Amino acid sequence: MAIPELQVCNLSKSFPSATGQTLVLDRINLHVQHNEFVCMVGASGCGKSTLLSIIAGLESPTSGEVLLDGRRVEGPGADRGMVFQGYTLYPWLTVECNVEFGLKLKGMAVAERRERTQYYLEVVGLTKYAKALPKQLSGGMKQRVAIARALANEPQVLLMDEPFGALDAQTKGLMQEFMREIWSRTRTTVLLITHDVEEAVFLGQRIYLLSSCPGRVACEWTIHLPDERTYALKHTERFQRLKLEVLDELRAEALRTSEKQP
Repeated sequence: MAIPELQVCNLSKSFPSATGQTLVLDRINLHVQHNEFVCMVGASGCGKSTLLSIIAGLESPTSGEVLLDGRRVEGPGADRGMVFQGYTLYPWLTVECNVEFGLKLKGMAVAERRERTQYYLEVVGLTKYAKALPKQLSGGMKQRVAIARALANEPQVLLMDEPFGALDAQTKGLMQEFMREIWSRTRTTVLLITHDVEEAVFLGQRIYLLSSCPGRVACEWTIHLPDERTYALKHTERFQRLKLEVLDELRAEALRTSEKQP
């Protein structure tokens, strides 16, 4: 197997509590290969967002490490792009100014950053909204801007924290198809976390399931579905069988967790 682009090695995370230390993540090991789309699922409170924050360099692990191309992650860096559930756009800036914001901070020449901004606006289908303000956009369009902004920095790995969780069901489905199209076009390495099993099966090439209290890697699946994925795929027997398999394991983990509670 090729050396993974992203590796999480024996990583644990504890937080101070009234009783001393609470273990949130316990000896996590996972990897994402170059150009791979990996999803991570788990119940609320299993530590998914904490793990993503550590990979992004926003928090430090208690033990273990994160490696990007063999280099230890010590803090935030332009090699990792981040997309959150909230759109985190600057409301006073136009769409194109939001997308080029990070490029401007990096000191990129005006002509180059304008060219790159226009390219990624075209990738996300928002060229004609370049001069619009975020308040003039729908939720799905705002998230497209956030994705374009992250991609414009051309990170090695795109980290996504439940990016479609705030959208209505119809828009969410459209955004999932859109995300697959973007990934097929750019082949950016992606690690996306979600509590939506259907979303994970539709988007991912592989899925990790995190158990709760503390978070541990409980299962891993390789998703053998066509690269070209449309809404119709969700209604096939093969897709439903994969979805049910992951849901059954997620339910079993939830039951095991509830049995451990006092």
